[in-house]
Amino acid sequence: MIKLFLFPVLAAFAILGCSSGDDMPCETCGGEYTVGSCNASHYGSVNINGQIWMKKNWGCYAPGSKCYNNDPANCDKYGRLYDWSTAMGISSSYNNNYYNPSSSTKHQGICPSGWHIPSDAEWDALTNYVGTNAGTKLKATSGWNSHSGVPSGSDTYGFAALPGGFGSSDGFFSIAGYDGNWWSATEGNAYNAYNRYMYYYYEGVYRYNYDKSYLQSVRCLQDSP
Repeated sequence: MIKLFLFPVLAAFAILGCSSGDDMPCETCGGEYTVGSCNASHYGSVNINGQIWMKKNWGCYAPGSKCYNNDPANCDKYGRLYDWSTAMGISSSYNNNYYNPSSSTKHQGICPSGWHIPSDAEWDALTNYVGTNAGTKLKATSGWNSHSGVPSGSDTYGFAALPGGFGSSDGFFSIAGYDGNWWSATEGNAYNAYNRYMYYYYEGVYRYNYDKSYLQSVRCLQDSP
């Protein structure tokens, strides 16, 4: 299935700006909403076939990350949106160059200690286990726009995926309520990294090689024992 959204390549902001401790100490800095928990215990967790996933999208503030439509209520609902290099906690130069960590390395990135950005293979392990109509089974039971003839989310496994949309560092945002996008740690090439995508009237989970400069959601995965 082909995703029919084309947008210009946009410059991204840079790197990690919070720790895995308490919330940021101020609500706005320079007009930017900066409250967002950096404490893993605030997000809950769910065990799906031996993988321990957070039950909510990550929302810890980092420079360059955004609330959808710059609305703090959307950070509270959907978590924050990050470009790939910010999600990975590395220099923004890697939005246009290979970073290429070892595929066997768990990459913590913006996630707190003991958690990491899931790899492309780890996303595959989740969706392969969930099986047919994985999107329907992983979506939250509310929060998605409805579409005639398409089942709402059943949240069969407690993953509770919500449609946080996506955006760009220059203030462009699109289709929250309809569309959820989550980064993986795996690059497709110097300019793109793989993500997972769910749409309100599709029942599956789809994989795209997406421009690293776009802002998308992050769902952290616990490190293996």
